[in-house]
This record gives sequence, structure tokens and C-alpha cells, in this order.
Amino acid sequence: MSNNHKRIFLSPPHMGGQELEFVKQAFESNYIAPLGPHVDAFEKEFSALIGIPHSLAVSSGTAALHLALRLLGVGPGDEVIAPSFTFIGGVSPVTFLGGTLSFIDSDRDSWNIDPDLLKEELTFRNKQGRLPKAVITADILGQAADIDRILDSCNQYSIPVVSDSAEALGATYKDRQAGRGAAFTVYSFNGNKIITTSGGGMLASDDAALIEKAKFLSHQARDAAPHYEHTQIGYNYRMSNIVAAIGRGQLQVLNERVERKRWICDYYRKALSEIPGIEFMPEASYGRATRWLTVILVTPEVFGADREAVRQTLEKENIESRPVWKPMHLQPVFKGAPMRGGSVCEDLFARGLCLPSGTAMTEIDLERIVETIRRLTS
Repeated sequence: MSNNHKRIFLSPPHMGGQELEFVKQAFESNYIAPLGPHVDAFEKEFSALIGIPHSLAVSSGTAALHLALRLLGVGPGDEVIAPSFTFIGGVSPVTFLGGTLSFIDSDRDSWNIDPDLLKEELTFRNKQGRLPKAVITADILGQAADIDRILDSCNQYSIPVVSDSAEALGATYKDRQAGRGAAFTVYSFNGNKIITTSGGGMLASDDAALIEKAKFLSHQARDAAPHYEHTQIGYNYRMSNIVAAIGRGQLQVLNERVERKRWICDYYRKALSEIPGIEFMPEASYGRATRWLTVILVTPEVFGADREAVRQTLEKENIESRPVWKPMHLQPVFKGAPMRGGSVCEDLFARGLCLPSGTAMTEIDLERIVETIRRLTS
């Protein structure tokens, strides 16, 4: 028992140093508001980084997805297809709009939505005359989905795709940034992401008019008038100038954070991959993952303990780890939702464990984690 050790968190914030200067500028300008020069600059700098020309800074990734789905016309009774293996914020906005969800299993190569199963589902639905209103794809745990194959299937039926790239900022797909090519791409700056603004998100698109409409809706849908005039319902989703100032500082260190995350994953791999019963999340051949979180699969019959035993052992040593996402089709809130496949993501949930991946960790921290896992084999 080593509770005297400092706690190692799963993926804590890691400031780069320039953030405070940008925040100071915001204070000096008195733009302590959900508007301001740092918001404008953050959106432009973000667009330049990801190669998608139009971006809107908002209060969260979930808010960004909500806006995207509304602009795609998702409404009561509409069906949306999404991966089962994802975070609930990557699908719950469908329900905000009165839509329903249908889920698809993951593939083994990337753990993202299986393009073959998606194609089968769309073919099946086309024959039945009930195509979905939209498809959501997620770039899970820092790895891009196979977006070209997903788009090929969806374009055949003119179904728009929203890429939830909240976990994969900095990852690439065929030498372009993850998420490019979708009608909308969603990002998150939650406190555990590879860069953070404490909370926040970004909605990006090639379509300037759609981003302008999203901006209108995100600011309570206020019509052009000297007083507050509203002809439709909007939301209070804008990002503040202070939060955007933090984001500008974080953008400057994104590449460093990606390289450090990958180094951490390599450290774990060198230390643990030879232990029978431990596997690592694969890296798909079409892209370069950020390794936002290093994930292992534990096969209890071979390793001698299951992933929950590993998690609890780490916790006793004051080390935070976390099971991978519980598939959406297994969540009580989505009980009975249609599901194509399911065995892959169910297996990932049963055996998957996210290891601490904070970029400020030292080699001493990493060795402490590794030794704790190794002791389970002795």
C-alpha cells in the first residue's frame, strides 16, 4: 500500500506557459465576455492548424455536435447511425433533438466504427426505404476512423457525416488532419483532452454559411435588431474570451503534446508488451494516432488477473486508470436501440484499460505504474 505516493491522474491538464500571457491580455482589454479578440483569433488559428477553413468556438464538444445535427435537420423521429464504442456526449445530442440512435460495432484494426458493417447497414436500410438522417463517426482514443470509406458509403445515399474528433486532435488520416472531409467536424477541449481550455469545443466545416448559422444559433439566435428579437430558439453555447485565450496558448504546444503522448505509449509498450496476456491498442495503417490515452487489453486467462483487478491494484497505489468506454448499446439509457454487430466493442470493454497518459509525467511516474502492473504477474 503506497498511498503516501502522489496521485498519478489519467490525463490531467498540462499548460505550456503562454496561456497566462494571453489571459492577461484578455483582462487588460476587459473583454471578459463570450466574445472578443481571443475568440476570433482562436478560431482562425485552429482552422489553419486543422486545414478546415471555418471554425466556431463553443462551450463544449457536445454543444458543437448539437449544433451540427440541428443544422443537418435532425428532428423528432429521425434516425442517426453512430458507433457504439464512444463517449455518450458523442451521441446524446441526437436525443436532444428528438431523434433516435442506431449503433454499429467497431473494427479490430482501429477500434472505430466498422466501415464494412456501416455499408451493410446502409444497404439494408436503403432496401427498406428508411435511410438515416445522418451518420456520426468518432475518432476514438486518439485514432482517426477510416473516413474515406465511411464517406464512400454515405455519399452513395447523400447522407451527411459528422466526425466526432474530440479525442483525436493532432491525429492524422492519410496525411491530413483527422476529421477532414466530413460535413461537420467536432472537437473538445475538456480538461482531460490533449490540449484543454478547461472546458470548451470547436465546430468546423468547409461550408462558411453553415458555420455562420451555427454561430447565430450558439448566441441565443438573436435576430438583427437593436432590441432582443427572436424568431427561433437558440442556445447559449459561445466560448468566452478568457477560455479562448487559454486555447491559443495550448495550440502552440499541440505538436509537443502529440509527440510526448506517443513517447509515453512507446514506454509502456517496451515495458509491458512481452508480458503474456497484455496487448496494446493497434495503430491503423492509414494514419498516425496521437495515443491520447494508452490503452491495454488484458486477457485474464493468460495474464492471471482481469482488467478490473489491474485497475483496483493501480488505484491502491494512488494511480488513476479507467476502463474503456462502455458501448452505447449496453447502456441502460439506450436499451433496445438497434445494433449491428457488437462482439468487438463488447470485448474491448471487457478487457480494455486506459493507463495514465499525462504529458507531464516523469519516467519515475511511468516506472511506478509499470512495476505495479508487473507485480500482478509474480
